[in-house]
Amino acid sequence: PGCGKELQLLCCDIDASLIARARQSSPFPTSISFATLDIMDPHSRDSFLTSYLERFGRSRFDLGFCMSLTMWIHLNHGDRGLVEFLEFLASLCTFLLVEPQPWKCYRAAARRLRRLGRKDFEHFRSLGIQGDMGERISRILTEQCAMDLVCSFGNTSWDRRLLLFKA
Repeated sequence: PGCGKELQLLCCDIDASLIARARQSSPFPTSISFATLDIMDPHSRDSFLTSYLERFGRSRFDLGFCMSLTMWIHLNHGDRGLVEFLEFLASLCTFLLVEPQPWKCYRAAARRLRRLGRKDFEHFRSLGIQGDMGERISRILTEQCAMDLVCSFGNTSWDRRLLLFKA
């Protein structure tokens, strides 16, 4: 039995082609909204997310999912960007499920760029937050964002931990 509330999902990605593909294959087009959004751009994200939440009389999301994203934020926005991103999500979500990519994925992404003849990610060599990224992200969310680690769900098939936090 349901609780009498309709489930609404918002899926965001910076890549418009991924959003278009997801929208086309959505099994629940009336319950899932899709948006091309740069989550690191406060000018576009804040007004968009506030407007979305207000449509449902809400000021925050019950649950946020951050899947295969932390590494890209970290590589493109540095240590400070990763912390700001996590602080933003913590302020916006009652529960937050995070899938941190392990440090070996960072090295593999940098190698792929070099093999393609492109320069390193701008922040790769200066990152101070390294090592066990699940542990490092957990520490940021618990110590700096006042969230509690509720559960670690073990590893996905890609050897990534799923970590659930509560504000």
